[in-house]
Amino acid sequence: MYKDTDFNPDREREAQAAAEREALARTIRREVLRMNSGEAEDDLRIDREQMEAERAERAAEEEKSRKRSSSLWRQMFSGRILLHDNVRENYRYIGIIAAMFFASIVVLFWTLSLDIRYARLSTEVQLLHERSIRLQEQCYRRCSHSAIVESLRERGLELYDPLRPNEVIE
Repeated sequence: MYKDTDFNPDREREAQAAAEREALARTIRREVLRMNSGEAEDDLRIDREQMEAERAERAAEEEKSRKRSSSLWRQMFSGRILLHDNVRENYRYIGIIAAMFFASIVVLFWTLSLDIRYARLSTEVQLLHERSIRLQEQCYRRCSHSAIVESLRERGLELYDPLRPNEVIE
């Protein structure tokens, strides 16, 4: 035959809860003994000193970061200078200066493009001038007195000077 055992599924949880209650009671008794002996006050004083040291360290770090961030150059490069109240009053002027910078850049590029265009057009004018000189030379070669006399001889015509002198018409 089988032995009948008492099965309680909550037994483990109850045992853990009892162990925790006993551990809590031991801790409370230990703390009460420490309080009565004065050790707890020493621990509290040490904890307060540590907290004061941590506060002082944090304050020193904040002061250091404030000094670092208060440097004018650092503020300029980080852009934090724009957050100051006295700078906020001048936003309008800063905007006007930025617009003037932008306008000067636009005018600079506009003049550069016009200069490039002028250089291109001046080379074209120079080429046209050279071409006109060549055409004038060709015209002169074809229309000179000797060229005309020769072309008339080829055609069998004679060129003669008028008998009467030229009259100047005023």
